[in-house]
Amino acid sequence: MARMSFAQLLVTQLRDLGVERIYGVVGDSLNPVVDAVRTTEGIEWVHVRNEEAGAFAAGAEARLTGKLAVCAGSCGPGNTHMIQGLYDAHRDGAPVLAIASHVPSGKIGTGFFQETHPENLFQECSHFCEMVNSGTHGATMLHIAVQTALAKQGVSVMVLPGDVADEEVDGPLTRDLATDFGRVQPAAGPVGRLAELIDEADTVMLFAGAGVRDAREEVLELAERVKAPIGHAFGGKEFVQYDNPYDVGMSGLLGYGACYDAMHEADLVILLGTDFPYSEFLPGSEEKRRPKIVQIDAEAARLGRRVPLDLALHGDVALTLQAVLPLLSSAKSARFLHRQLKAHHKALSGVVSAYTKNVERMRPIHPEYVAATLDDLADDDAVFTVDTGMCNVWGARYITPNGRRRLFGSWHHGTMANALPQAIGASLAFPDRQVISMSGDGGLGMLMGELLTVKLHQLNTKIVVFNNSSLGMVKLEMLVEGLPDHGTDHADVDFAAIAQAVGIGAVRITDPKKLKKQLAGALATPGPMLIDVVTDPDALSMPPKISAQQIRGFATASTKIVLGGGVGKMLDMAAANLRNMPR
Repeated sequence: MARMSFAQLLVTQLRDLGVERIYGVVGDSLNPVVDAVRTTEGIEWVHVRNEEAGAFAAGAEARLTGKLAVCAGSCGPGNTHMIQGLYDAHRDGAPVLAIASHVPSGKIGTGFFQETHPENLFQECSHFCEMVNSGTHGATMLHIAVQTALAKQGVSVMVLPGDVADEEVDGPLTRDLATDFGRVQPAAGPVGRLAELIDEADTVMLFAGAGVRDAREEVLELAERVKAPIGHAFGGKEFVQYDNPYDVGMSGLLGYGACYDAMHEADLVILLGTDFPYSEFLPGSEEKRRPKIVQIDAEAARLGRRVPLDLALHGDVALTLQAVLPLLSSAKSARFLHRQLKAHHKALSGVVSAYTKNVERMRPIHPEYVAATLDDLADDDAVFTVDTGMCNVWGARYITPNGRRRLFGSWHHGTMANALPQAIGASLAFPDRQVISMSGDGGLGMLMGELLTVKLHQLNTKIVVFNNSSLGMVKLEMLVEGLPDHGTDHADVDFAAIAQAVGIGAVRITDPKKLKKQLAGALATPGPMLIDVVTDPDALSMPPKISAQQIRGFATASTKIVLGGGVGKMLDMAAANLRNMPR
């Protein structure tokens, strides 16, 4: 059997498992792995400017493809840079393997140059984190790390001292991996109880999260059977909002429409594949009229950790609904559904006019107008990544899902600067697909060096910068706490000029009358393009009737209108749903 270094075995095995690239920054104890990539066909090294960006990119690739993605960091600072992106990937369920190189094994514990303890550092943001003690040990660790990342849908970390990477081992190694995983079949007893609760309730409301990705048809069928409005968390938006005659919008700080009210007015609320963290928006035990609450999730540990439940049901959402639908007997009146659809349409109508009237004359440009225009011009299968902050709002309210588009950000970790590096991963995984980073000026400024990564690899990435010279979401957080905003505004930056200086095509848009033409031209330009749109920093102005006390802690329904803004094509869909709903 041929002998090779463990680094060579590692890279060969990853290539044979379908890994096409490793994201990282070369150097130090990581050099043996980088050299193995150089000599191995079918896998490439993607040089990023910060290991944080490499981890974000790997997480995005894993989320889009469903396959293992890999990033790497050199000892010491390389690892500590990487941790931010790994937290994001892990919390969003992206199967990522992180190779964390380490100081020479004989120096561990001596306070050696750049020494950290990565086997401790990454424990909280991984399902598996172990140090490789030898080449033979490493072969076993590699299999366990990869299988764990895929099975548990999260991060695995292999800590690899540089001298161990150079150690010779027998190879190649072959171990069969389970990659086609089964689904959680619910137990019969809880399914029967769910049917009873649905039959007993006069009104039912469904609230969908990312766990409905493969259950769209079943969710719509249940809504039809029991005449239930469907609301969603941001994670469920791209799977249930489109072509949904029962849609009543989104809950949470970014929410809109009648979702909040429908949830609190129903007799029974069914939480479908969602780990929605903001319990303030869910019905609470202190309310005078609390609906019964059921939660269905394939991950049993999530059940009941946000609100007390009347039924905790462990199971895949699609399989659970398939099991319960034949058991339902009582017919439901459509009055509750119609009332919520009417309220949803009214809620959307009430905020749209302020952001559509004379919008092409408003300077600085309304960010809502930018997002709505982007939604119109983008490809039907575009991938959107959105920065944490106000870009989350524009993505939630204006990017229209259709079953082919993808839309994601840092949903659970909520870190700044995620959109651009996530777009890098998406562009490398799908080079022929339109990838659009909806970047805030704050987020772009934080990892602006990744413009060099986009240029280096000539990625077909479109970076739309909502440039309002402000940390908008932070300003909002201060305002709703009754605090004067401080430290949120900064001097204007010409990001288009910066992009052009590094060789990236760019356009700076300041005239709303020219927005559509300039944006269309930039999106149609092959290769990297930065689109710097100067937007209104005062788009966060709160309606005067909403007091700071009312919205303190984002804990009341009033926060649905704090952010203002229209909701793009959703108003049209709400009107159509209302017209088509039988009385």
